[in-house]
Amino acid sequence: MTAYNKTFLGIDFGERRIGLAKSDPTGMIASALKTLEVKSNANALAQLEIELNEIEPDGIVVGYPLSESGEISKMCLAIDRFIERLRTIYTGPVHKIDERYSSLEAESIIHAHGKKIGQDKKRVDRLAAVIILQRFLDGLERSI
Repeated sequence: MTAYNKTFLGIDFGERRIGLAKSDPTGMIASALKTLEVKSNANALAQLEIELNEIEPDGIVVGYPLSESGEISKMCLAIDRFIERLRTIYTGPVHKIDERYSSLEAESIIHAHGKKIGQDKKRVDRLAAVIILQRFLDGLERSI
């Protein structure tokens, strides 16, 4: 049996908040990590660098919000710029994955558990990062 040993960091990028998720060392299960509140691009990178140094991921997965028709959205362009800056502090692979409806799915999960979102948008960002990362992990080929 071949073990697949990779840890990934999932990112739900936003201009004010960045949701983070982390996979287990086998690269099979995503779990919520935290939500960073950011004041600027430089602040976002500084906070991410701390997380990257602590986690030392084998890869990063960034949500890419394509439009409903599958076209590149304005936010995709902002994320492309974010990834360019991210590459100045991280040299490993960065994967983009379609994140359409991940925030709505996160809100539905929170509501299904009888919770209200209210002012806690950070919870939605963390859970959206988990959904994005799990979509990526579920698509990885594994040998058994």
